[in-house]
Amino acid sequence: MRFGDFGPTDRRNSLKLLVHLPNLIKLHWRLLRDPRVNLVPKLILLAGLAYLFVPIDLILDLPFVIPGYLDDLAVLYLASKAFIRLCPPKVVREHVMLIDQGG
Repeated sequence: MRFGDFGPTDRRNSLKLLVHLPNLIKLHWRLLRDPRVNLVPKLILLAGLAYLFVPIDLILDLPFVIPGYLDDLAVLYLASKAFIRLCPPKVVREHVMLIDQGG
């Protein structure tokens, strides 16, 4: 299975996400540095990453409901998803293809 074969709506097996996590990180890094990607998606991703390091949670941790870092992961997931969706699809496909080819 290639990295490009893994779609964002594929929820059947979370193990696929772990297998492709290095490629997803590489994709985000490449898109973040690509000048063809607008500033808004980049700011959304950076804001999601910054939320991990802010000592005050905007979403309160509720015991037995949202333990510890679950809210941080949710914010990062949503920021990541928005980032990819707001990037030009042609640019995303190009980077996925290059990553699949080992680039």
